[in-house]
Amino acid sequence: MTDTFKGLVLREEAGTVAARIETLTDADLPEGDVTVRVTHTTLNYKDGLMLKGLGRLVRKYPHVAGIDFAGVVEASDAPAYKPGDQVVLTGWRVGETRWGGYAARNRLKAEWLVPLPAGMSAAQAMAMGTAGFTAMLAVMALEAHGLTPANEGEVLVTGAAGGVGSVATVLLARLGYPVAASTGRPGEHTYLKELGAARIVPRAELEQKPSGPLASERWAGAIDNVAGPILANLLAALRRNASCAAVGLAASNKLDTTVVPFLLRGVNLLGIDSGLVPYERRVAAWDRLARTFDWALLDRIQQTIGLADLPAYADKILAGQVRGRVVVDLTK
Repeated sequence: MTDTFKGLVLREEAGTVAARIETLTDADLPEGDVTVRVTHTTLNYKDGLMLKGLGRLVRKYPHVAGIDFAGVVEASDAPAYKPGDQVVLTGWRVGETRWGGYAARNRLKAEWLVPLPAGMSAAQAMAMGTAGFTAMLAVMALEAHGLTPANEGEVLVTGAAGGVGSVATVLLARLGYPVAASTGRPGEHTYLKELGAARIVPRAELEQKPSGPLASERWAGAIDNVAGPILANLLAALRRNASCAAVGLAASNKLDTTVVPFLLRGVNLLGIDSGLVPYERRVAAWDRLARTFDWALLDRIQQTIGLADLPAYADKILAGQVRGRVVVDLTK
C-alpha cells in the first residue's frame, strides 16, 4: 500500500471555492477504524452544491466532497471487516462534515459501512449510490403503508429523469406497478418509457392547482423529488389511504397545502431520510436493490466519468442537465 494517492480537494480562495486534483498522504486522512481504497464514487445534486461552494454544506476547508463511495478494505481495527472486504458507504454526513469519496483512500468508522451486496460490483453500487438507495427506501416505505400492485391507480414518480426518479421508475415497474413518470424535459419521454414508465405526465400538468383542497382520486402512491406546489397538488389527488414518499426538494423546500387530504382521505406523507438509516435496514435495502433492479437497463441510466471531470459535471447537475446517474471511476 503506497502512502500517496490522488484526491479532488476543495479550497476556499478569495471568497470562492476551487477544486483541484492533489497528491495526498495517509497523514491527511481523518480518524477511523477502517481504511478503504476507494475505487468508485458518484455525483449527486448535493455534491454539485459542495463542488461549487453553495448551500453552506461545507463549513471547513480544505475539504474532500463525495457523499457516496465503494471500494476495498485495506486495513481494519474493527472485527466486522478485514482487508479485502468490499464495502459501500452512503450517508452519515460523509462528504459534508467529513472526508468524502472524491479521493482514492478514506478512513472512517466501521459502523458507517455496509458489505457490498452479493452479485453487485462497486461500479454498479455507485450507479445506484444514495439515489438508488433512497429510491429503494421509498418503495419499501410505500409498501409498508399498504401499496401493492393490486391497488387501483398509477404510482406517480416526479422528477423521474433524475437519479432517484430513474431508479424508482425501474424498481416500481420491475415490481409490477403501473408507473406514471413526470418530467419537465420533453426530450426524456422516450428514456422514461425505456425504463418501464407506463405513461408520461408533463410537469405542467402537475403544476395545475385543483379548484379545492381535494382533486379527483388518481394516484395509488407517489415518490416525489421536487416538493413545492407539485407535492401539494399530488397530495390532493392521492387515492384513499394512499401514501407519498417525499425524497427531494428540487423545486422548493416549501409546502403550501391543507390538512384536508390527511383528514378526509387518510393519505400519508412519508419523509425518507437516507443519511442515518440503522444498519440492519440499510443492509436490507441494499440487498433488495441488488435483487430487484433490472441490471439490463444499467447502461441507459448511468454514464462514467473520471475525477477530473467532476467540476464540469457539477455545473450540469445543478442546471438539471444530467440524466440518471453519474459514476466516477477512480481506478483510471
